[in-house]
Amino acid sequence: MAGLDFLGIELGKLIIKTFWDKGGKALGGASQSLNDEIKKLIYKASKQYVNNYNQRHGILKVLGMREPVALESVYTGVRFLDEKDIRSLGSIADLEEDYRTAQKRKFQREHSWKEGLRVAKETQYLMVLGGPGAGKSTFLRRMGLEALKLNKGEFQHHCIPVFIELKRFNSDKIDIKEVIAEELRICRFPSPNESTTKLLEQGKLLILLDGLDEVPSKNLNESIGKIQDFVDLYDTNRFIISCRTAAYRSGFRRFTDVAMADFNDEQIECFIKNWFQSESDKNAGTAQKCWKILQKTENAAAKELAHTPLLLTFLCLVYERSQRFPNNRSILYCKALRILLEEWAA
Repeated sequence: MAGLDFLGIELGKLIIKTFWDKGGKALGGASQSLNDEIKKLIYKASKQYVNNYNQRHGILKVLGMREPVALESVYTGVRFLDEKDIRSLGSIADLEEDYRTAQKRKFQREHSWKEGLRVAKETQYLMVLGGPGAGKSTFLRRMGLEALKLNKGEFQHHCIPVFIELKRFNSDKIDIKEVIAEELRICRFPSPNESTTKLLEQGKLLILLDGLDEVPSKNLNESIGKIQDFVDLYDTNRFIISCRTAAYRSGFRRFTDVAMADFNDEQIECFIKNWFQSESDKNAGTAQKCWKILQKTENAAAKELAHTPLLLTFLCLVYERSQRFPNNRSILYCKALRILLEEWAA
């Protein structure tokens, strides 16, 4: 990722342009105009915002990794299924028919996917669906990092990302705008409430709402209504929401529904290379050996599990410990879970 200070300066420029080029006098009331002191406050707060996002959402410490790593250094690009494939997951009968057609435990047609970053770039309101461990949250965090680069990245929308875990809405009080203002307040932006309003009105935010399925069921209907109302009120901003496929009720009228596609061989190999990136692993060629062994016929059971990030993480953990894969799936699960429990205990 580009230098954090540089990104902070660019973010500060965007905020200043938003408020003052539009004739705004939002910071501190109608009587206040832009001066050097306010500029310094905005640049300092912007740098802090970029640093906070990177620290919270741009660093990974997956069980089994010796040290935390930058998300961008290990991230593997995702692909989304089209609407026809999503509909094919709608009933048990549909799943059974796809299984009989494919003759394997993959219920996804070939060549029906689209690159995740491109879809997010082209779609203003995006609902990302997927099973547990499919990489939904990681994708949202990654899109936030890309947005922080402004015109220097691939996202190419001048939006400030705000990552919100929806499970925090565990009471009757659901106020997305206040959560955004609090993020600005933490970084000591001048007049955070007024700043939030101005950014929302000018459509300068990428709002990442993670884990719709994690909202307590007693608050779910109200939360959905609040989100819908918020999107309608501030519809010039960009929104990405994530939810488990099984928990999704649809009905988000503005949103395009997409689902996480299984990893293909290219993505699996990329993930393995990213995982084994320590100097010792590079010298030993661990990633290449792991990928080569995974291709063997006797490891077909392990290869079949490698199509989601969570299960592929299990495989890498197992291989890191034993330099091989059990050919029995139940043994593989036992080994992976034992490793995870040992890491948790440590």
